Amino acid sequence: MREFEKIKRLPPYVFSIVNDLKMQLRRAGDDVIDFGMGNPDQPTPQHIVDRLCEAAQDGRNHRYSLSRGIPGLRKALCGWYKRKFDVDLDPETEAIVTIGSKEGLAHLAVAITSPGDLILCPNPAYPIHPYGFIIAGADIRHVPMGPDRDYFQEITDAVRDSWPRPKVLIVNFPSNPTAQVVDLDFYVKVVDFARENDLIVISDIAYAEITFDEYKCPSIMQVPGAKDVAVEFYSLSKTYNMPGWRMGFMVGNAEIVAALAKVKSYLDYGTFQPLQIAAAVALNGPQECVEEIRLRYQSRRDTMISGLHTMGWMAESPKASMFIWAKIPDEFKALGSLEFSKQLLIQGKVAVSPGVGFGSYGDDYVRIALIENEHRTRQALRGIRNFLNAGSD
Repeated sequence: MREFEKIKRLPPYVFSIVNDLKMQLRRAGDDVIDFGMGNPDQPTPQHIVDRLCEAAQDGRNHRYSLSRGIPGLRKALCGWYKRKFDVDLDPETEAIVTIGSKEGLAHLAVAITSPGDLILCPNPAYPIHPYGFIIAGADIRHVPMGPDRDYFQEITDAVRDSWPRPKVLIVNFPSNPTAQVVDLDFYVKVVDFARENDLIVISDIAYAEITFDEYKCPSIMQVPGAKDVAVEFYSLSKTYNMPGWRMGFMVGNAEIVAALAKVKSYLDYGTFQPLQIAAAVALNGPQECVEEIRLRYQSRRDTMISGLHTMGWMAESPKASMFIWAKIPDEFKALGSLEFSKQLLIQGKVAVSPGVGFGSYGDDYVRIALIENEHRTRQALRGIRNFLNAGSD
């Protein structure tokens, strides 16, 4: 049997265990309420869809596009950064369109790292953050992250204790999966630290617009000198309910943007041009839809957190993202997150993501995605209550 070295470096996909069990239950007729994958359940705003349809009628838009994105979309992205963060970006040299953030992150890893390069990555983490670099042949140094940890101190310790010296630092706030947030002072420290230690910083702010309780997400690009050391990824998937459109971006350091652009020029021709035209409308057009989406997630968060607290599961209420990172109740902690998730699915008919799927430091938690309306959420809370009560008897 053939062995492929890069495939051997990828562990079994933990989430597939829960997904397979979920499908078994559904085939058996059970009504499973799924809070597993962070997949928005609402449609893309109509004015964006209308522009897509209009652009698709023009045969000129059916040809190959540009791998780094059409000029109008790159300009729209830079305009968005200027309005939201008061950051000036050159759409020709400091911005590039990607086929979703996931593709961009993976191809960036190919572009900037060599086998054996050391990458500092949060743990727990969104899987593409470590595994994009592992696929590219790099090595990962996991940096523990959680509500009870000083993440900047953990970064400092990791650099001090690592050899060879790390090449890349990944930061992701609002975090997937932990929903943690930072203020601008954190990025100031990161930029200074990166300069001192010759680090490339990759920031991922995919959930920048999904914020609650007066919290406003900063960008590393707001820090003077950030472009010397950093790039940042952003996505339209959550902000505009566009996950299936695969529209993402990277901005920042011109050399790194150019490196990604060169790799992409060999690997793709960019996404379907009408999608890009409509994405520019999303960024440039009316933004009331963004506030509606944000308020919808806030309402769902409040419903879920209130229900969990009522039953004694004191999960922390997130300030941002579409996730709740809930610590497993003490009486179930010995199960670990995978077994807890399986039992919750079997007995409560509620699917969540086991924290261990995001890294070993996540095994005391589960991730709950806010992708069901309030009625279904209340229904799920009854199932969770029944499961917790049965387990504590």
